[in-house]
Amino acid sequence: MCGITGWIDWEQDLSQQQPVLEQMACTLKERGPDREGYWFSPRAALAHRRLIVIDPVGGKQPMLFTQGEQTYALTYNGELYNFRELREELRARDHVFRTHSDTEVLLHAYVEWGEECVNHFNGIFAFAIWDEARQRLFIARDHLGVKPLFYAQVGNAIVFGSEIKALLAHPLVEPVLDDEGMKAIFVSLFMSGGGIFRDIHELRPAHCATFTRERTHIRPYWQLVSRPHTDDLETTAEYIRSLLKDTVKRQLIADVPVVTLLSGGLDSSGVTSLAAREFQSEHKVLDTYAINYANSEEHFEGNAIRPSIDRPYVEQVARYLPTNHHDVVVSTEELLENLLVPMRAHDRPKMGQIETSLYLLFKVIKQNATVALSGESADEVFGGYPWFHQEHVLNTPTFPWIAARMTPRGDNQFMNMGTPFLSPALAQELHPHEHMQRLYQEALAEVPRLEGESPRDARIREIFYLNMTRFLLLLLDRKDRMSMATGLEVRVPFCDHRLVQYVWNIPWEMKTVDNIEKGILRRAFSGLLPEEVRMRRKSAYPTSFDPAYTQAVRRWTLEILNNANAPVNSFVNVEFIRQLAEHPDEETRGENAYFLFDYLIQANAWLQEYHVVTP
Repeated sequence: MCGITGWIDWEQDLSQQQPVLEQMACTLKERGPDREGYWFSPRAALAHRRLIVIDPVGGKQPMLFTQGEQTYALTYNGELYNFRELREELRARDHVFRTHSDTEVLLHAYVEWGEECVNHFNGIFAFAIWDEARQRLFIARDHLGVKPLFYAQVGNAIVFGSEIKALLAHPLVEPVLDDEGMKAIFVSLFMSGGGIFRDIHELRPAHCATFTRERTHIRPYWQLVSRPHTDDLETTAEYIRSLLKDTVKRQLIADVPVVTLLSGGLDSSGVTSLAAREFQSEHKVLDTYAINYANSEEHFEGNAIRPSIDRPYVEQVARYLPTNHHDVVVSTEELLENLLVPMRAHDRPKMGQIETSLYLLFKVIKQNATVALSGESADEVFGGYPWFHQEHVLNTPTFPWIAARMTPRGDNQFMNMGTPFLSPALAQELHPHEHMQRLYQEALAEVPRLEGESPRDARIREIFYLNMTRFLLLLLDRKDRMSMATGLEVRVPFCDHRLVQYVWNIPWEMKTVDNIEKGILRRAFSGLLPEEVRMRRKSAYPTSFDPAYTQAVRRWTLEILNNANAPVNSFVNVEFIRQLAEHPDEETRGENAYFLFDYLIQANAWLQEYHVVTP
């Protein structure tokens, strides 16, 4: 993976603007620690920070293609998993290649098909191409949003980059937090997307945009299509298996060491099994990695979200395949020392220790590998979360992950923050409930309906769409930022858009065959895993159960609340949060409460470090 950034201006000459572009690119050095590159023309300045994965010599960027009077310049973050087939197709169309990189294939695909090139790609990507002859910028982002891309339009200029920090390094872009930004930070924090700051936008997944002096055109190039599913149960399971086998094989292609993440759950274990078999065919042993927490297992108490600890299942899979397994144990001290890393990686406050632990895991993996495969997104695609199976969630008109944690009274002071969390003045200004309802209705309006579907099936289709287009982005953002903060590329086979489209139309009764969540995926993995692992119930990503962690973040929170100069206190209900911090044993504390503490700590540091301006 890499970091990309650039600046287009139809009024001023950018040929001598290298200091500004270098400043923008420098903010992305963790994403691309191996090499940097720049390209300038009077109207365009492109930069690239490279993490070398394929073709170390030939994949240098920005990459140029010149034909007669036409010049195309590309800066690209990602991987095309079908680049070998595309290269052969383009060769048949008289294209000549000088490297073995997927970068050159992407550039030639644009030369051949123009903006329709995105319809030929299977991969994870965010890229920008400057067409010098037409004075036109084209940007695009992959189907599910694995790779990020932000842009800002300020006057006659377009500034873009893999992360918001690259845009903020440009003198035209300021960290101004308007009402929409405040809603994103203090109300809809369990929603992803958006540029947070005024004038900054995030290109949505499966979208592309064209910028010229005269106009801006943004459009989707791919979307889910609803149609009747005609395959029987056996055919469906076999096709899923064949798709995943093909996807994993493609995603193992690299010129650097590749490993997998292994939690002992169905998803990561299935991906690991397929990857291990590919390794065995080449007489190699796959390395696998799992996260664990010091002083945590002795305090573990199972619940509906985490019914079991991972370690025994991880060990079963590692023995069964077998793999060369590594258990990465992180301490409470490490979690606390790195609590602000997610905020700096996302350019906004985020999920706290769940993200911090991933960062620490990826730091260890990076010592031995550059690419890892993960089981991310199977729950969204196949329906693995508890809220897919809870009647009260199906009947609640809001996002399901919010409804799933509502109290019997129907309120939710943690997941949908809202009035209790906000200062009374800010709550009155931002109208949190109305804001969340607007986001919810906007999402529902996009759902591709299937004519003749029963009301219940239509509702389940809505739940799937909300998860795949809203909740999944939270997890993909988390995985991208924490991995790239260490210079590690994480690939996600369950985000292959072919698989996502196929599973989208599988009926709910078939998805839950054998009366278990993700039943059809379990059928697809038959014979690939130990039965106890294949039939293991969903258990969420692990967190530390060490009481020392919650005690520490509670103390840290109280220090902020007691500091008259702490900027976050202007936005939150100080007394409400103080009650949570000072009375830890009351009902509804637990994980929700320490998430709130993690978030407030990061929000306070973010307001300070980013010099956030509120008009």
